[in-house]
Amino acid sequence: MSVRTRALRLLGLLAATAMLTLSAGFAWSVVDDYGARDIVPGGVELSDGTRLSGLPRNEARRIVEERVAAPLFEPVEVAYGDEVNVVDPATILRIDLDAMLEAAFDPKASATVAERTLRRIGVSRRTTVTVEPTLAVDRTALAKWIADVASRVDTPPVDAAIYIDDGAIVMRRSAEGLATDPAQSIGRITHALLSGAKRVDLAVDVVRPAIADEDLGKTVVVRISERRLYLYDGFDLKKAYRVAVGAHGYSTPRGSWRITLKRYMPSWHNPGSDWAKDMPASIPPGPGNPLGTRALNLNAPAIRIHGTTKNSSIGTAASRGCMRMHRWDIEDLYARVDIGTPVLIVW
Repeated sequence: MSVRTRALRLLGLLAATAMLTLSAGFAWSVVDDYGARDIVPGGVELSDGTRLSGLPRNEARRIVEERVAAPLFEPVEVAYGDEVNVVDPATILRIDLDAMLEAAFDPKASATVAERTLRRIGVSRRTTVTVEPTLAVDRTALAKWIADVASRVDTPPVDAAIYIDDGAIVMRRSAEGLATDPAQSIGRITHALLSGAKRVDLAVDVVRPAIADEDLGKTVVVRISERRLYLYDGFDLKKAYRVAVGAHGYSTPRGSWRITLKRYMPSWHNPGSDWAKDMPASIPPGPGNPLGTRALNLNAPAIRIHGTTKNSSIGTAASRGCMRMHRWDIEDLYARVDIGTPVLIVW
């Protein structure tokens, strides 16, 4: 056998041996890779630094539930002032554990058999893979929860007012209201649920009343039984005046009225009533005018607050339903009130 022939046979033997070795190695790597298919690859950890590398799938899932799901599902307190409401995240928050496990195994799934084998035996450099929580908030459920809380927190503002209720004068102070801001509250609570925060403030706006105490303005109150007229500015009593009120059969009408006209040096016109049948059709301004020097017409028919020349009638029930005042008192009141001023008449 020639030297050349022996060399060729030796080369073929070496090649065959190499092929056999490579085939055996590939077969081993495939078997090894199959055996490690449910083992988290190296370099994988949760966002809090907990390592998942080398854990079987079931154990990795347990760790994810323990380290991620359990803390996030703890109750969240939503506070406003001294009131605290509790959100149960299990009714609103969704955690996709399967997606997180897929992310943990993704370095293995996206690599070739050879790459995975080299990583396991330490030949190839491992890279760190962080598995972030896969979360979703049910905004519809959260909005419903906030609406339920708002039904207990929200209060309408109260306008300042002086009014008659069941025949009595009521003086109601203004008060601020509260209104939950749904959009901002959803944003705050969503952030708390996703970040793991356990206490958050409900977003609540203060609603100012349309009429504050200082905006109330003037109000005239007449108490028939006292034969007195009171002038208020807001809730402050500015002045009290003695008046004459309606005689028997001509009662001063109780109720809520307002000043519709201010008359300076008014003329009196005969209303055509029985009591006025012997009086002239009209009386011009002057000493004999029944309305005196000033008159304030109300939206109650034919009813006025006016002056009088019969000073002795003040403090009695002597008029035909109007409220008479001394000349100096009606002139003082006339200068203090405007058209539109409320006039509340009670017994």
